[in-house]
Amino acid sequence: MLGVCGGVAAYKAVDLASKSTAAEAQVRTVLTENALQFVGAKSFEAVMRSAVYTSMWQTGEGFEIGHISLADWADMVVVAPATANIIGKFANGICDDFLSTVLCACWAKPIIIAPAMNENMWNNPAAQKNIETLRRMGVELVGPEQGRLACGEEGVGRMAEPNDILNAVGGMAAKLKRKHKRK
Repeated sequence: MLGVCGGVAAYKAVDLASKSTAAEAQVRTVLTENALQFVGAKSFEAVMRSAVYTSMWQTGEGFEIGHISLADWADMVVVAPATANIIGKFANGICDDFLSTVLCACWAKPIIIAPAMNENMWNNPAAQKNIETLRRMGVELVGPEQGRLACGEEGVGRMAEPNDILNAVGGMAAKLKRKHKRK
């Protein structure tokens, strides 16, 4: 499952979804309301050939509860870009949109987040506390990277490149495969 939050880096998530699909991964995407201000659901549908979730109130098949069925379906979760907002929600169990609710339901699954935000936000003590909480929960971080930020400044906060995120996904998939072989 790919979660996409609202930030300029959301355009990179379309590339990530495309490359994941090309690598024969089954991908379902959840876009936050703010992500829809930067990228459209149709872009993801075109590269993945699967539905995109944008609302808690979308109807699924039958009487499935959307966030639970998606959490059950996912073998792994990637959130890219992961904003300070979703990081804070996930670290503190706040479930007020579809993505935060899915994350709460699948907290025990392998999760990779690719933070993307302004350097001042990244360095905020509250944001760092939330990052440490997620790390203690076993969440893997990819990035953020140093470079030009959306505000025009240079600093830490750029989302990792899609290939770097895919490498982390591949590493995590290999760990899962080894773990399942031992059982």
